[in-house]
Amino acid sequence: MANGSRQAAWEFFGTELKRRREEAGLTQVDLGHRVFVSGGYIGQFEQAIRRPQLDVAQRIDDLLQTGGFFERLWRKLIKEERFAEYFAHAAELERLATEICEYAPAVLPGLPQTAEYARAIYLASNPLAADEYIEEMVRLRMDRALLLKDATRPVYWAVLHETVLRVPVGGPAAMALQLDHIAAVVRDRKALVQVLPFSVGAHPQMGKMMTLMEFEDAPPTVYTEGVLSGNLLDDPAVVKRTRRITICSGPPRCRRRRPRP
Repeated sequence: MANGSRQAAWEFFGTELKRRREEAGLTQVDLGHRVFVSGGYIGQFEQAIRRPQLDVAQRIDDLLQTGGFFERLWRKLIKEERFAEYFAHAAELERLATEICEYAPAVLPGLPQTAEYARAIYLASNPLAADEYIEEMVRLRMDRALLLKDATRPVYWAVLHETVLRVPVGGPAAMALQLDHIAAVVRDRKALVQVLPFSVGAHPQMGKMMTLMEFEDAPPTVYTEGVLSGNLLDDPAVVKRTRRITICSGPPRCRRRRPRP
């Protein structure tokens, strides 16, 4: 679905949500409390700022007795088909974030990847896939990577375990291009990249890929990913605890927001 069509779907969802909420005599806070999100989240859904998760759409249907209207709308119009379902919502939030901090224990995060690196990762994960499928996945990955080139890009900070830089993904030539790209991104001040060396030993995030996202007018979220699964955490207490025990609580200069035009 094109960006314009997707935005129109969000706006339609929000308009219908507001209309049906008001018909039920509920405020945003009332509705949010009853479907286990904040009133601010409901406001962001209604303004098409943020896309609701499927389970929230289902709870709204149950509460407003809409006969599954919002679930069907989510599935047909709003669901992001370009990404795996477990990552789709995180991908949307990525575009809204003002700050992104990622910790990678073994594989480079998607945003700073080159096409050669991404292709090697997809081939390793899908050894029998057709070339057309692999190239489509690489194209989508490169579309995501454009976020770091955007004038309104988020403050981006990546903490890479030394393993990420030592494994020659795609072979020596592809890995050399990837390392050159990381250096260029840092040199152009589009990102801060730090390396956690082997010598540090045990640390709180061993083996756990993590992305912390912060927003202008919404609570921060944490996204973690496993094998064909992802977990998006937005409970304020959980996010606060996660930040406190992880390396992404980091240097103060990385916590300042980049001014937006």
